[in-house]
Amino acid sequence: MPEGHSVRRLAIQFNDVFSGRRLAVSSPQGRFAAGAALLDGRTLEQAQAHGKQLFLGFEGGLWLHVHLGLYGAWEFGGDGTFRGASSIGAPRRIGERESRDDGGGDYSGPPVPVGAVRVRLVSDHGWADLRGASRCDAITEAEAAAARAKLGPDPLHRGLPGHEQDGPEFGRRLRSRRTAVGQLLMDQSVVAGIGNIYRAELLYRAGIDPLRPGTALTAAEAEALWVDAEDLLADGVRDGRIITTAPDSWAGENPRDDEAFHVYQKQGMSCLRCGTAIALKEMAGRKLYWCPGCQL
Repeated sequence: MPEGHSVRRLAIQFNDVFSGRRLAVSSPQGRFAAGAALLDGRTLEQAQAHGKQLFLGFEGGLWLHVHLGLYGAWEFGGDGTFRGASSIGAPRRIGERESRDDGGGDYSGPPVPVGAVRVRLVSDHGWADLRGASRCDAITEAEAAAARAKLGPDPLHRGLPGHEQDGPEFGRRLRSRRTAVGQLLMDQSVVAGIGNIYRAELLYRAGIDPLRPGTALTAAEAEALWVDAEDLLADGVRDGRIITTAPDSWAGENPRDDEAFHVYQKQGMSCLRCGTAIALKEMAGRKLYWCPGCQL
């Protein structure tokens, strides 16, 4: 499932490419036909990301609310003015790195829809297709606010007005529950945007046993987790991929896929810090990776 950095990059791309433009909205697949009819012909005013959820704000107080889930992805294209990723999402299909296309060449409009295109957005110079999302709704301003209110603090909101207390609020939510911290970090009502990779890597970097209950964490540990989450997710937005290891552990200038993480998908391999074999178990239906030697 795309984690928070990918959805933030989607919001940035929508703002860069489509904000302020009147869009033709359709549903080639047909499953979003009613919602498309509500949004068609309206100007996109802003794109916002909150954790793993994307909110596209249209004139008239309507929003397109999208949660990509496990298989969702946006595909983009356009004329020579189009710049950015040509596909973001669906890590199982395209990987954590994004596909890119710098536009150019002859452009006569979007291609004929192929496959189950849930939503198609078309401006005067580009297009975006949505496939496979677990959620796609046209909603009101009040409904958008209610959806955001259900989510925990987003580490990528650092520095935004009104989010000065996000760190302490994260610590309060984390430390008030006896649930295992490895499970709490995946709870989007506790913290928004952290998925399986960031969960594993944050806990490893902090030296925290994922099985410890949230109530057993100190305030200092919770604060350190929050600050590291802010930094790592911001790096992911910048890089377009998740990298949690230091450059001195890479063979080249950029990390290979097997060098980008400390513990994620490294089960059975030796921990770079202590030599213990990386462990794997299931927690709440998701695979959990950790080092039994370092994370005590």
